Amino acid sequence: MNRFLGYLLITVYSIFIGSQITEGLLFVPYWKSLSPEEFYDYYSQFGLLIGRFYTVLTIIAACISIATSLYCMYVKSKALRDSLVSSVFILLCIAVFYLYFKDTNQQFFTANLNPVQLKLALETWEYLHWFRVFLEFLALFFLIRTLNTLTKKGFNNR
Repeated sequence: MNRFLGYLLITVYSIFIGSQITEGLLFVPYWKSLSPEEFYDYYSQFGLLIGRFYTVLTIIAACISIATSLYCMYVKSKALRDSLVSSVFILLCIAVFYLYFKDTNQQFFTANLNPVQLKLALETWEYLHWFRVFLEFLALFFLIRTLNTLTKKGFNNR
C-alpha cells in the first residue's frame, strides 16, 4: 500500500475524531448551559445539520476501516487482525449510536423531554459520547497499526 494513501486515511480518520472531540468539548457544555427552551430552539434549528455532518464523517471512518480490512483479506496481509479490530471498534461506535443516540436525538428534536429528563439525557449523552470517542481512538490506533504494517518497505507484509 502506498504511504501517501496510508497517511491520507489516517488524516481523514483523525479529522473525524477531532470533530467528535470538538462536539464533546464545545457543543455539549454549551447545550448544558442553555435553558430547556433555548436548547430545544437551538436543536430545532441546527440538530439536523449537526446530525448530517457527523453521519457523513462516521460513514467515511467506517468505510476506511472496513475497506482496509477487505484489502488486507484480499492481499492476505499480516495486518488483517489489526484491521478487523479497527473495524469492530468503529462498528461498535455505530451500534452505540443506534442503541442510544438516535432515539435521544429525536427526542431533542421533538422537544418532548421535561427539564429534569432533558438534564439527565444531556448528562447521559455526554458520558456515552466520550465512550464513543474512546472507541474511535481504539479504532484509529488499530488502523494506524494496520497501515504501518501495510506500508513498511523491504518487509514481507502480505
